[in-house]
Amino acid sequence: MHWFDLSIVVFCLLVSAFFSASETALTASSRASMLRLEKQGSRQAGVVAYLLNARERMIGALLLGNNVANIGASALATGLFTAWFGEVGVLYATAVMTVLVVIFAEVLPKTIAINAPDRLSLLVAQPMKFLVILLSPVLNVIEIIIRALLTILRIPVGANQPTLSPTERLRGAVDLIHHEGGVEKLDRDMLGGLLDLKDLQVSDVMVHRTEMVMIDADLPAEELVREMLATEYTRIPLWRDKPENIIGVLHAKDVLRAIRLNEGDISKIDVNAIMLPPWFVPDLRPLSEQLKAFRRRKTHFALVVDEYGEVEGMVTLEDILEEIVGDISDEHDIEVAGVRAQPDGSVVVDGSVPIRDLNRAMDWHLPDEEATTVAGLVIHEARSIPDRGQNFTFHGFRFRVLKRERNRITALRIVPLPREVEMPEKKPKAGTAF
Repeated sequence: MHWFDLSIVVFCLLVSAFFSASETALTASSRASMLRLEKQGSRQAGVVAYLLNARERMIGALLLGNNVANIGASALATGLFTAWFGEVGVLYATAVMTVLVVIFAEVLPKTIAINAPDRLSLLVAQPMKFLVILLSPVLNVIEIIIRALLTILRIPVGANQPTLSPTERLRGAVDLIHHEGGVEKLDRDMLGGLLDLKDLQVSDVMVHRTEMVMIDADLPAEELVREMLATEYTRIPLWRDKPENIIGVLHAKDVLRAIRLNEGDISKIDVNAIMLPPWFVPDLRPLSEQLKAFRRRKTHFALVVDEYGEVEGMVTLEDILEEIVGDISDEHDIEVAGVRAQPDGSVVVDGSVPIRDLNRAMDWHLPDEEATTVAGLVIHEARSIPDRGQNFTFHGFRFRVLKRERNRITALRIVPLPREVEMPEKKPKAGTAF
């Protein structure tokens, strides 16, 4: 008879181990993985998705089954040890069952489950669905009692407010997978750039008007074509009377067609006839909307204006794509020195380099909410235009101004600081100008 009771104790421990492993596997399984498997035709993945949607019922069934198994095993073991050792057997049963439950019914099955939650959740999905349906009457009663207690304690039911938005959680998942080695840095940056499109504005990626290449539309055709061929760009804005008055955009392909139609006589080209009308877009438009606009209009070029209608710069489809895939260069691009790593660990950066490009290149996390370029970040933090040779420390980096032309910072040296050296105060501290 004792052997029969002992076999029931072992069976209860096995049942408890099953519930413990199922609890860990189902709660740790990936909803995204289950959705993907379900679309591929996996019926078990659909059952897991059903259980995750009925999370309260599932957890109730798991805890109910686990506790019944543990209590049953402990009660039978206490009876056995009392029969064998008398009253002191209660102490023996408590010690032995504590060890057995902790090791074989809790830690071991949960450790196995946490190492392969998706695979194990597929295995236990069907029996757990059956148990949830079987225990539904009991679970309904328990749920009513729990909700009544929560109401008495004034704890809101179902008020699950996530700390991060779905986009931020997705970004965190990508960073975690990259940290674990499952995603390369380039792929992580591309996914991050795609998620950033709706948070970025056209002004964050545009080419500022001070760096735009523009041509006077009133120049003779020969000189105008010569100037256009001297650039590395295929689309050139044309201005009249003053650079701010842009009247059209000249495309290199249209110029080549015109040269062919006029049998090579450039002087006969009518620039006003072949230039395209300018397309002006607001600087506050989100990049995701501008990308859709480019696709709708089937064009790759737009001029950016501020709230007063003044031209601020230009934006191209390539500028937006580079936010996703990184820098795009072809055989005609001119290599511009922007970020140069030094042997001593510092980085020499042009002031016009966008903060996002620097972060992507060096895997840094400098803030870009208040400024677009590195020079703009230093000016924002310093609350002034620094002189050459001044040093500033903020955001875990030391910035040294190397060059300044009039009111523009053109070159800086950036040194990452060790964590223990970082200053607790976020305000920049100016050094001595040399």
